[in-house]
Order: sequence, then structure tokens, then C-alpha cells
Amino acid sequence: MERIRVLIMGAAGRDFHNFNVFYRDNAAYEVVAFTAQQIPNIAGRMYPPELAGSLYPEGISIYPEEELEAIIDRERVQQAVLAYSDVSHEYVMHLASRVLAAGPDFVLQGPDGTMLTSRVPVISVCAARTGAGKSQTTRRVVDILRGAGKRVVVIRHPMPYGDLAAQACQRFASYDDLERHEVTIEEREEYEPHIERDTVVYAGVDYGQILASAEKEADVIVWDGGNNDLPFYRPNLHIVVVDPHRAGHEVSHHPGEANVRMADVVVVNKVDTAEPDAVLEVRENVRRVNPGAMVVEAASPIAIADPAAVQGKRVLVVEDGPTLTHGGMAYGAGLVAARRYGAGEIVDPRPYAVGSIARVYAQYGHMGPILPAMGYGEQQVRELRETIEATPCDVVLVATPIDLGRLLQANKPMLRLTYSLQELGRPDLEDALRPLLAPAS
Repeated sequence: MERIRVLIMGAAGRDFHNFNVFYRDNAAYEVVAFTAQQIPNIAGRMYPPELAGSLYPEGISIYPEEELEAIIDRERVQQAVLAYSDVSHEYVMHLASRVLAAGPDFVLQGPDGTMLTSRVPVISVCAARTGAGKSQTTRRVVDILRGAGKRVVVIRHPMPYGDLAAQACQRFASYDDLERHEVTIEEREEYEPHIERDTVVYAGVDYGQILASAEKEADVIVWDGGNNDLPFYRPNLHIVVVDPHRAGHEVSHHPGEANVRMADVVVVNKVDTAEPDAVLEVRENVRRVNPGAMVVEAASPIAIADPAAVQGKRVLVVEDGPTLTHGGMAYGAGLVAARRYGAGEIVDPRPYAVGSIARVYAQYGHMGPILPAMGYGEQQVRELRETIEATPCDVVLVATPIDLGRLLQANKPMLRLTYSLQELGRPDLEDALRPLLAPAS
């Protein structure tokens, strides 16, 4: 029987997971290629034989998504699988139209075929959009579980942008682990806040292997989602964060809407800074598509160690990169804080951007006068530092989850902004987690 020829469209995350779980050992299918989108410098690589399995002794090539139609024709593709996240429903259907016009089936794989089952309880923290507040929600969930005496391990959604075979299963428990694995800025932003709180984090490429390792040291696993993707593990409790600063996006983006519809708990975050009408719109959308979900309202309070360092000064605001790029935000908590604490001027870094940072601005024209903390490799980190040093400012306000000053060592004073999750009223996350807090029998 001839194998069905499959192309997987991805962004170095969900695509590899779907392959590993469904296609790797499945003799009914032949994955002829991956395509890459959203993340720089991941096209032109190879999914290595060490991970691809016995059916793919030479590995699988990764091409730019721009070559989609040519790949379909050259490789005689019969099914094209969309396996990346945080795109609008309209984007999905435009991509589907490109595939259908070229001939193949357009496929979206669901949770039943791609979720792995753990032998310990799993709590998933996902979102309707990138930048909604998953990270602070995850930290709050971990604090509650550890307060109840549970051994907690966090497993993070993949960000494997280096040597894929070497990144198959990574464990992060110290700053030395970050250096040893040569992580990107985006990876640091997700791992470092957990390490600061003595929480072990796993990530990588092969999430079956990762799960087997994490189960050995956990009473509870917390899935720390990426973008607005679905969990890789079947959750006992599915928490989804929505953002009223982008009201309506909870029912207009893929697979964020699926997350909202699947949720046991929906956290409406940032109600302290969003417009009341936007909060109401989000609550009504959630009630319409998932009336049985518990809804928790939360604030995202921000803090600066030295507010006087901002007042009256020329401030360069650095924000979380993915939130601004494919997350679609024009600004984030840093710009809000700079204005709140009386910045004399918000300095626009765009005229001073160099190299790949300038290209990011050209690609994502919606961004305001803020600097995205891009850092997908040594060269881009260097160009980020050069952009900061070229921007005429008195202070750099860093609104990323990490101490960027320690990593970049730029010639400007850097002031770190922190933010956390604060539930407002009841029900709260402790109410949601209560069934999992009881001692194991």
C-alpha cells in the first residue's frame, strides 16, 4: 500500500510534536518535508535522523513556508498539515486556500491524536493569544501547589532553535543549565523566572521522553503553554488566559478559540488596565462559547524597584518579543509603566534599529515606539544590544521576564519591570485547584 505523502507546516514546536506522536512510526504516512514560519533562522535545517526514527534514516528537510506551492508540486504532497499557532482564523483559511488550490488536503490535527497521557496529574496553562499572561499564571499555580506540599515540575512548550538532536530532552534547574544549553532570549524569558523560584523546568523536542523524565520527580506536572497552542499532554485541569486588551481575539484566532472552548477555567487577566467594556466583551464571548467554564478575574500589577529613575527621563522601553511580533500587540506592560511613572519622553528606537531588528520593524509595522527583545541567536542578541546603545535615552526600562541587563551588558542603565498575577474576588485559582490539592491516598 502506497504511503500518503505529507507536508507539515510549522514553527519548530507543534510541528515536531505532531510528527513524533502521530507520524514518526506510522507506516501509512510519509512526511516528505516541514516548512518553517514565524521564527527566524529555522528554515534550511534538517529534522535529524536521531529524532526522525527508522522510517526516516536521512532525516527530513525543513524549508521556508514561502516555497509552499513549489514543495507541494515537487514532493507530490497529498496532505498539508497546519501545525503552528497564534494566527487569525482568516490567516488559517488563506493558507488553506493556497494548499487546496495546489491540490492536497488541508489538515488540522486535534487533541485526541496528539496529546500524550501522563501517569501523574497535569495542569495546563494556555492562552487565547501570546502575551495574555500565561507565565505569571503558571507561577501562581506552582506557588499554590507547592504551598500544599506538592512536588511540582514545569514542562514548557518547545522552543528548539539550535541543535535539535541535542535538545531532545532538556532539564533546567540552574543558571548554569541556561548557559550549558545556549538558550535564546525567548527561552530565557520562559525558563529563568521558574529557576529563580527553584522550580525545575523541562523542554526540548521529544515530549514523550520529556514526560517520562519529569514524571520521576513530580507529584504534579504544570504544562506552561506557548503562544496560544493547545497542550501536548492531556490535562486534568485546563486553565486558559484571555486578554481584554485584545477583546474579541479569544474567538478569532487559532487555536486560541479551541483553547477557550476546551477550558475548565478561564482567567480574564489585566482587568486593572483594560477598558471595562472590553472586559465585559471578553466575559460574554467566553460565556457564549464555554458556559460551563469557571471564570477568574485577575490583575497584572507591575512594579519597578526605583520609580524615580523613570520620572522625567528619556526612556527606552523594551518589551517581550513574541508578544509584539506574532502576538500582534503594539505595546505592553513596559509602555504602560513608563507613562504611569512619569517618563519625560518615550524614545522611539526605530530610527536606530540595526540589522535583523530593523527587519523585525519592517515585517511587523503595527508596533509602537518600543523595542522588542528579539534574540534568536548570537548575532541578533548583538544587534539588539547595538540598537539599545545607539538609541539616545537616559534609562532602558526592561519589561521582559528576565534581567536583560545581565545578558546584554549594554552601555545604558537598565531598570527591570516585574509583573505578577493577582486574582480579584472569587472564584480564584485556589478554588480551581482545590480538587488536586488533597494529599495523595
